[in-house]
Amino acid sequence: MVTAITSIPKMCGGPGEPVKFSFSNFNLKNIEMKRIKTLGLTIILVIIFFGCEELKDPAGQRNIGVVPLISDVAGIFISGESGSYIQFTVDLASGSTVDNAEIEVSRQDNFERVKISDLTTFPSTFTFTLGQLAEKLGEINAGDLIYIEVVTTKNGISTRSNAALALIVYCEYDPLLAVGSYHSVSPPNEWNSEGDIAIKADPDDPYTVYVTGLEALEGLNEDQGPLVMHIDPVTFAVTADKTVLASDAWGDTNIAYEGSGTYNSCSGSYSMSFDISTDQADYGVYAFTFTRN
Repeated sequence: MVTAITSIPKMCGGPGEPVKFSFSNFNLKNIEMKRIKTLGLTIILVIIFFGCEELKDPAGQRNIGVVPLISDVAGIFISGESGSYIQFTVDLASGSTVDNAEIEVSRQDNFERVKISDLTTFPSTFTFTLGQLAEKLGEINAGDLIYIEVVTTKNGISTRSNAALALIVYCEYDPLLAVGSYHSVSPPNEWNSEGDIAIKADPDDPYTVYVTGLEALEGLNEDQGPLVMHIDPVTFAVTADKTVLASDAWGDTNIAYEGSGTYNSCSGSYSMSFDISTDQADYGVYAFTFTRN
């Protein structure tokens, strides 16, 4: 079972919308060209900004002392796999110092925080396995949400970091859940297509799947393909090889898809970004979701 790291910015203002570009010189589907859009990567990192909160220590406050920086987050937690891990780096802003620092973990919304490590030098890189966290927090199940925070002490005042990691524990990989009849949706402001597709697994590799129907659902003769996608068994990241799906696409030739995304091992769904092109033009990157029927 895998834990994907998602991104849930919970800060005022939030990140901006993806930048969109429009071109009107190309004609696909014999209608006005769909807008070209630059998509950001699906982010698995969750950075949660908590409101001000006083520590149980009478001297402890938030936002008073030095706030550490968390970066370079990698890895995932897999339910039932104690060796699955998360890795990250903690640093201080240039010129900042602290007298003491430690890393705390908690589960779900109870915030019963438990110290898991001291932090003595900056920058420092930490790796924690699911097994290590279970020793501190008790049994951890699929769907649990794990928080990791940094507490610093400066001049006798302890403060909790405004930034924390929130890590979702995902399910073990079930090859049968990753294949079957699916419903594909790309919203009107994306590629604007919707319909049923089929996903089959490679007989020799359950982490390689083949997608058919993406062009058939748009009324094209899908005489090429299938689209080949690879699921990373460690991160559940998905890579789609560049694949021609149809020889003719509304007058253009050899429409092809390639891209990347993520696989949700608990629901069997895929969140993908595809770069769609033909021999005549590259039409840009568009978001698709595949959900099980």
